Amino acid sequence: MKTYSKLLFLVLLLSSSFTFAQNQNIKIIDKPIVFDSTRIKLSLQYLKERHQIPAKTITIEPVMIVLHWTGAKTFSSTFNAFNHATLDGDRKAIAGASNLNVSSQFLIDRDGTIYRLMPENNFARHVIGLNYCAIGVENVGSDDFPLTEAQLLANEQLVRYLAAKYKIQYLIGHYEYTAFKQTPLWKEADPNYQTGKTDPGADFMQKIRVNLKDLSLKGAPAKNK
Repeated sequence: MKTYSKLLFLVLLLSSSFTFAQNQNIKIIDKPIVFDSTRIKLSLQYLKERHQIPAKTITIEPVMIVLHWTGAKTFSSTFNAFNHATLDGDRKAIAGASNLNVSSQFLIDRDGTIYRLMPENNFARHVIGLNYCAIGVENVGSDDFPLTEAQLLANEQLVRYLAAKYKIQYLIGHYEYTAFKQTPLWKEADPNYQTGKTDPGADFMQKIRVNLKDLSLKGAPAKNK
């Protein structure tokens, strides 16, 4: 009975999101990654130990959208990397913080197709210090495989959809996340835990901010010198 209730809740949630997406003139394809009991347990553990939030559920209240690129050149390689609960063996730089696998709520392919990998207000590990309040949008691409015009348009549509649905205040690129270290939003137990990022590229962020100027979303705060 409990399993049936959980499935019904998920179906209703996704159905509601699909209707809202239709109203916002955006097409989102649901392609869920594995979100089993292990992932839920590790997510709650991450919230408690890394963000110091003793949560009872993995539902977040997003106020931020973080745009990323995958570092990979295909949708399938990224989806497969996300599609298990625990980290693989080559992520040593972040494995010490948690064995929870990285993921994001959305993944956008090179042609601009938007995939939702989980309910959009589920917790995902994608940005140090801010996961508890941020929706992650991954884009297939890298430093030497720049994001496309189709992805730019898809990101704009997706941000508009999310900003209309949630109380989004900030839109940042992953490379800007450390600027929040001296703000109340930052929640990370280890002050020395961070990784260097360049995604999704400063040019991409400049373009999308111009396109979304009417939303008046905040960027990253200026860092203290």
